[in-house]
Amino acid sequence: KSAFLPYQTAQKIPFSSDKLPEIFNKFSVKPGSLKAGMMKNTIKECEQPAIEGEEKYCATSLESMIDYSISKLGKVDQAVSTEVEKQTPMQKYTIAAGVQKMTVDKAVVCHKQNYAYAVFYCHKSETTRAYMVPLDGAAGTKAKAVAVCHTDTSAWNPKHLAFQVLKVEPGTIPVCHFLPRDHIVWVPK
Repeated sequence: KSAFLPYQTAQKIPFSSDKLPEIFNKFSVKPGSLKAGMMKNTIKECEQPAIEGEEKYCATSLESMIDYSISKLGKVDQAVSTEVEKQTPMQKYTIAAGVQKMTVDKAVVCHKQNYAYAVFYCHKSETTRAYMVPLDGAAGTKAKAVAVCHTDTSAWNPKHLAFQVLKVEPGTIPVCHFLPRDHIVWVPK
């Protein structure tokens, strides 16, 4: 539920693990608290090097997310995210007819992070395909979900949750997943 900061404001606030005490103080976050731990993990993930074949960036403002996406894709055709027609209780969904491929094998995918303000972990890979998938809920709710497929996982950490769930090894099969509503896929023109 955190909001974006204006670009100028976000640029003035440190975003680095060696500045954590200053960051916690600025946002009145108690060191050692659950919120402090989530913020520390977000910064840590942002500071880790990208995996082979991937480019990454943590956007701390809407402007920086747009600038990064344009720098990686050229002209952007659209930014899409999962849409649900109305707020509903948890329910099972089935895939309906009309799945559409959105990209020509490149996109920038931005994942919302846990932080005191809106921070998105964005990454671009030439081996990512994005789809818009219509869903029908058991309670009658309709949704349009964004799904992404990673076609080359050979450089991923072998302990990645996807491999544990799917019981496969890195690089053997594409790994596909749905994106939650607060994640964004930027698609080139």
